Amino acid sequence: MRNTIPRPVRRSLAGAAIGVLVIGLTAACGGDSDPKKSAEQEDLAKGDSISITTFGEFGYDDLIEQWNSENPDIQVEQTKVSKWDDWKAEVTTSLQAGGKGLPDVVAVEGDYMPAVVAAPDVWVDLSSPDVEGRWLDFKSAGATTEDGQLLGYATDAGPEAICYRKDLFKAAGLPSERDEVAAEMGTWDDYFALGEEFKKGSDANFYDASGSIAQAMLNQVEFPFEQADNTIDISSDELKNVWDTVTSHTDLGSKAVQWSPDWTAAFQKPGIATVACPGWMRNNIKENTGDPAPAGVEWDIADVFPGGGGNWGGSYLTVPKVSKHQAEAKEFITWLTAPEQQAKVFELTGNFPSQVEALKSEAVLAATDDYFGGAPAGEIFSNRAAAITVQPYHGPLYSDVLQKFQDAINRVDQGTKPADSWKTFEQDVASLQ
Repeated sequence: MRNTIPRPVRRSLAGAAIGVLVIGLTAACGGDSDPKKSAEQEDLAKGDSISITTFGEFGYDDLIEQWNSENPDIQVEQTKVSKWDDWKAEVTTSLQAGGKGLPDVVAVEGDYMPAVVAAPDVWVDLSSPDVEGRWLDFKSAGATTEDGQLLGYATDAGPEAICYRKDLFKAAGLPSERDEVAAEMGTWDDYFALGEEFKKGSDANFYDASGSIAQAMLNQVEFPFEQADNTIDISSDELKNVWDTVTSHTDLGSKAVQWSPDWTAAFQKPGIATVACPGWMRNNIKENTGDPAPAGVEWDIADVFPGGGGNWGGSYLTVPKVSKHQAEAKEFITWLTAPEQQAKVFELTGNFPSQVEALKSEAVLAATDDYFGGAPAGEIFSNRAAAITVQPYHGPLYSDVLQKFQDAINRVDQGTKPADSWKTFEQDVASLQ
């Protein structure tokens, strides 16, 4: 397999970064509005509210209700979009139109923050002495520009453990208690070897999706797709190892595209034995398996992640300059991302706090999850957070290249030879320049 990128793509992306976020922005500036120009601020009139749009499940319903009851002068209205990709497309379209239609608070996925940071003229600087040191270092760093502007407040982090089907492990003749499972998965080689043993005694899938495992492994690569100067580079040995390992073990997974209907259905029949599992993934497992779990189904959580530690996910709240209520929006999200609120969200949704003080709270550390056999979820995910030693560099094109990489993995699942799919990946990445 040729694991290099065509030479024309190996270039500096400093000038291209803003285009990733606001394609067509220059054209939009000739219209009625300019997303880089701060809107004239207005007082909230009686009956008006500031707006926030989230995606997936942030667990904010009750918190917003609490805020509204305690802050009659700053009412908040939330809009939910089911998928990040759908909301990402809407944000891009709105920015192309000069910011028209953007809410006062825009929730964005963590992998998208590099593009936000690359376009600081579009977003409000949220830095304040009141929030200095509030978040885990890598979370605040991911939203901070070179000149110190803080463009997003982190909502959560995604330290990963392994969620597993205890009943399927038992049926396959494998160790099934949490500590026993953890002892079998210290490295990725251990993990895949265990998968081969599992498949000898079970018709179920050892893991949910090749794309899921690829993402988990990428979360331990320091420079997965871009170098520190934002030069695209898909020639590293680390990326080659992820590719070779995942594409040589596709028989262990469901071959379904993660988040697709087929992926959801795979949790039912023939079943999924293990899932790379940040805290928020537990909700997906519950929804896909059924809550309460069908008779005989036993999910649990092992305090382990192959290769050490990894972080998957974690979102941010941003305020666009087109907002006419920037001060109110900032006040609201300062409260919403405070430790008390992040601890409540963790209890409700499993979204692991990114807030330093929240990580110390008894509500987090003592949390258990009855759906997962009463596992000490707070303790496990806190341990997994402490095990993280690598934060992958996410340049402005990370999200775009990642999608092309996942597409390439999925093609192999569907029968394309790995070498052929890699060549297409190279071409796809070249098209991003």
